[in-house]
Amino acid sequence: MTKAAALNVNKISKHYQDGSRRIDVIADLSFNVAAGESLSIMGPSGSGKSTLLNLLAGLLELDEGDITLALKDQSFSYRAANERSRTALRRQSIGYVYQFFNLVPTLTVLENVRLPARLNHRRDLERHASTLLGEFGLADRLNDFPERLSGGEQQRVAVARALLLKPPLLLADEPTGNLDAENSKHVAELLFSSCREQNISLVLATHSNEVAAMADTRLQLDRPSPS
Repeated sequence: MTKAAALNVNKISKHYQDGSRRIDVIADLSFNVAAGESLSIMGPSGSGKSTLLNLLAGLLELDEGDITLALKDQSFSYRAANERSRTALRRQSIGYVYQFFNLVPTLTVLENVRLPARLNHRRDLERHASTLLGEFGLADRLNDFPERLSGGEQQRVAVARALLLKPPLLLADEPTGNLDAENSKHVAELLFSSCREQNISLVLATHSNEVAAMADTRLQLDRPSPS
């Protein structure tokens, strides 16, 4: 039985002007990702991977097409939304994992993971942060600052932070790109399994064939040609 799409990308396009030349970074692209399923995006540098993630995050406006995300009680249309609505969507319903962790250096591990709950006034989820970190093998690092952690440990903290609100969509931009092979495999497995178990749609950009192969579906982007 085919699952209903939680994320629906319908004929989207995004272009930039380079002087008199128009560069179509994303052109007439469509795909769906069901709840609990994953999509990996591959392609050379400049092929539009980060642009696509920024469109999915609502950080860039679409030139054509639409993106819809199934929320608890409605379907959110990016095309119809204003900037304020897209900002609220990012804060409440989209998790993000970056290549370089983006942890707040002046906050402890526990405080970093609790941050989304505090920003969204979700005190009920603050206690869940320590449980989540325990599941990720970081129960003994709660009061440490990021500088005391290895790269693999910092990325596990970043994944826990992205998962805390149980968002319907999680975006990951080269989440293993700054890790060695062993930590890369560990973090990727943790990311995919956590999203699957929590019914979160995962879209991940990567240069790693090994990481891309873990996804349910793979999307290949090519470097755009100017017109």
